[in-house]
Amino acid sequence: MSDNRIVVLASNNKGKLREFGAMFEPLHIEIRPQADYGIPEAEETGLTFVENAILKARNACEHSGLPAMADDSGIEVDALQGAPGIYSARYAGPECNDDANNEKLVAALRHVPPAERTARYRAVLVYLRHPADPAPLIAEGTWEGLIIDEARGENGFGYDPYFLLPERGITSAELPPEEKNQLSHRAKALRILLEKIRERDGE
Repeated sequence: MSDNRIVVLASNNKGKLREFGAMFEPLHIEIRPQADYGIPEAEETGLTFVENAILKARNACEHSGLPAMADDSGIEVDALQGAPGIYSARYAGPECNDDANNEKLVAALRHVPPAERTARYRAVLVYLRHPADPAPLIAEGTWEGLIIDEARGENGFGYDPYFLLPERGITSAELPPEEKNQLSHRAKALRILLEKIRERDGE
């Protein structure tokens, strides 16, 4: 029988599950997707990443009876006044996929010079012990880059193939997964969240 604590991830995204699982392993916390518990998707009615992450984590807690963690993350493009932002996952419409989202983003930047396509990934993570947790743990991380026209790389998901890291000359999707797990917006937020969990648990 495992000694690991179980925390429900308010997502069924396999990429996120891999990243979160690897980072939480040292704390003996097992991350399981909400699909394991038949949890329906939360309605993301918040106007900020923090609001949406809390809604998703609370929904997972209520349905599972277990602690839950959620992230709300997206890409902010300066030339588009911060869009797609909280709508990153559904930028091209409610039933869209990564290809459609990326196609719309590249089209929106068609007349923007390459040097002015500055963007950042932003991730906000929320950890709730139970649905009525009065003190949710919240952590945030960002990752700066540029948007390019052509997809490069096979790793990652979402906008990764178009997110160029200027100091490296490669996209997020060209990074080995273990390296991305050290550099990404989500990794930065996760390190902050893990430290907050350690402090609260006295580890």
